[in-house]
Parts: sequence; structure tokens; C-alpha cells
Amino acid sequence: MVVNVDFQRNNKSVFLATNFTGYVGMLTGIKPETFTLTFNERYSLDGGYIGILEWNLGKRDGMWMSFLTRPVLKNATSYEDARNQLMKTKLLAPVYFILGGNQSGEACVITRARVSCLDVLQLDIKQGRWYVLYDHWKAPFIIDDRRTPAMKCMNRTTQENISFKTVYDVLSTKPVLNKLTTYTTMMSVSEGKLEAYLRDCPDPCMLW
Repeated sequence: MVVNVDFQRNNKSVFLATNFTGYVGMLTGIKPETFTLTFNERYSLDGGYIGILEWNLGKRDGMWMSFLTRPVLKNATSYEDARNQLMKTKLLAPVYFILGGNQSGEACVITRARVSCLDVLQLDIKQGRWYVLYDHWKAPFIIDDRRTPAMKCMNRTTQENISFKTVYDVLSTKPVLNKLTTYTTMMSVSEGKLEAYLRDCPDPCMLW
């Protein structure tokens, strides 16, 4: 039950999103000509189910991640505005925010703990960093290394050949694609374009 939704005000699109039917938070979206935004779960002992349990018991404050991304998509006026909100807002669980802007160099992965920002990896074309992947400062988990094959695919593709088609190919390469992959969404901020595809990973395929 995955849908693409066009959120409008006065018959004009405010943002587009890929989401699950009936879910009021936002998982993946684009504010045309301004920024793109999505997030991935991040494992940590401080947060997650423990954070949600303590929140229900009234022992912890903070926002649900998707309840932050929705107002950011709705109200943030720029890449910098969105980045600041994603970096500084107290959360219930750790998370990775992936943010892209409409100017050269405007793209980053924000690695969040519940109450602090651990790292912001920014695109840096001059330093040869034309794409970014999270947890760059440590070795990937041995049973869940999607970073190494993703880097291999991106380097083989090269910056000059990046397109919706080639990005889709990268995201369709196992184990970047795995059993937990529900959908793939590609976005172009300058075109205000969003494309989403339901995914299935045929066996043999990693479970996560």
C-alpha cells in the first residue's frame, strides 16, 4: 500500500512524497526546486524501542522522526533551513537523514543520535566527493555491508553518467537491494520530479 502523494495549498504543490497509505508522517519527499529528503533507521541502544517505551511512560521527550520530516517538507524554505532543523531537533530514536538541495554541493547525510548530531557528511566536488554514504568513519557491520558494493557501483558508473536509470541500477544491486526494501524513490530537485517503484528482491537475497 505505497502511494505517491501531491500535497497542495491553494491548488499549488507544496511537496511530493512517497508514503504508506494512511500513515501521517513522511518518509520520503521533495519540495520542488528547494530540497529532497528521506531517512533511514539507525541502530543504537539509546533510542529506538527503548526511546518509544520511555516516551509512552512519560520519561522522555522528543519527536518521532517522520513527524519531523513532514513539517520540514511543508515549512522549510531552503536547504539550510531544512538541514538546521534536522540537525537540532530532539528525537525519540537515532536516524540517518539524507538531504539534497538545488545548488551545487548541497547534499549531505546527517547522522543523528536522539539529542545530538553526530556527523554531517557534505558533498564536496572539489575533494572528489561527488556522492555521500552514511557511517563513513567506521567499518561496515560484517553481516550488513551495503556501503562497499554501493561505492563500487557508483565509482563504476561515474559522475558524468548519473541519471535516474543508472541510480536505479545501483539501488537494484544486491545487497543494496534486500528483503527489507519496500520501495525505491528517485528525485530531481531542479525538475520537481519524483519516481517511485515497488521492490521485490528475488532469492538469493539478504534479509536486511
